[in-house]
Amino acid sequence: MSESTDFENIKTAERTQTMEETDRKCPQCGGTMDFDPETGGLHCPYCDYKEEIREVPQEPEKAKELDFSTAEQTGNCDWGMNQKTVICKSCGAQSVYDALEIASVCPYCGSNQVMEANDVSTLAPGGVVAFKITAKQAGSAFYKWIKRKWFCPRAAKESAKAEAFQGIYLPYWTFDADTTTNYTAEYGINREVRRGQETKTVTDWHRTSGVFVQFINDQLVSGTTNHEESTLHRIEPYDTEDNKAYKPEYIAGFAAERYSLGLKDAWEKARDFIKSRLEALIENKISDEHHADEVKNVVMDTAYRNITYKYLMLPVWISSFTYKGKVYQFMVNGQSGKVGGHSPISAIRVAVAVLIGLAAVALICWLSN
Repeated sequence: MSESTDFENIKTAERTQTMEETDRKCPQCGGTMDFDPETGGLHCPYCDYKEEIREVPQEPEKAKELDFSTAEQTGNCDWGMNQKTVICKSCGAQSVYDALEIASVCPYCGSNQVMEANDVSTLAPGGVVAFKITAKQAGSAFYKWIKRKWFCPRAAKESAKAEAFQGIYLPYWTFDADTTTNYTAEYGINREVRRGQETKTVTDWHRTSGVFVQFINDQLVSGTTNHEESTLHRIEPYDTEDNKAYKPEYIAGFAAERYSLGLKDAWEKARDFIKSRLEALIENKISDEHHADEVKNVVMDTAYRNITYKYLMLPVWISSFTYKGKVYQFMVNGQSGKVGGHSPISAIRVAVAVLIGLAAVALICWLSN
């Protein structure tokens, strides 16, 4: 038997096992079972039958930390450039998906379609942070969120109704690293100086330098370029320690997206995030050590060692609502319920807030004279 035939047999076996795990039929009614955020197991939406996800003793419980320096697949993947045809094992219908989609649902019979976890040009997910928030809970979180939007028109708050939620697992990278930073900076000590009838604040500036050592744990970087990054940031953080080693059952019934931002570029973004974190930590260190009132001109030179990464799938509920003919999209963190997105803005409420601010400033100035 040729090597190519052996390879095809292996791929067929993997595909069959994936279908058994993710397109599992309910033993009571034969319906397709989905992952259930409430129980953390599988659930039949037709007859309400529930089943635990079986654990395999030899398999790891969580995603492994992988060595960044030895990673082979580090490039980006183009979203929307390639497509693939998937034949549903349940009804035989053919559906076309983007090549970076990991999971979806057959539009003809509702069966879960979980594609190969990886291919020759992309890495396989190492772990999954499973959904804990249901679609109903996501809806409740949305209503609480929009009620707190002060600049949102009252009519929008009263009429806003979330459209059908789509649960999707989005790709994320996390990075760990030991960092050593040599820094220089200036810190200021304020003192009051009285000149005649006036008292002014004068800042005395001093130079300082030092070494700051910090372990960075799970610096999060989104691996998708198909969604608005600012909204993704608004629904962070995630408890990435609460992850499970990748099993197709966890994404059954949900859409899932493979990364388009590769490991190498993700690390460059991670370094920018880490730099901001280190700068804030160093400023706090200088303030505490010197009892400083201000810190400025921080210059850092950071060395990174023992860099590791994980490729995780994180849960997001995506929906939208319409107000005056315009669609406003938002997202809900599928683990914590935190909401991020856009809402209508009332020009009248903004104007009132500006007037109140100006009146407060005028009052303070009047009282100080």
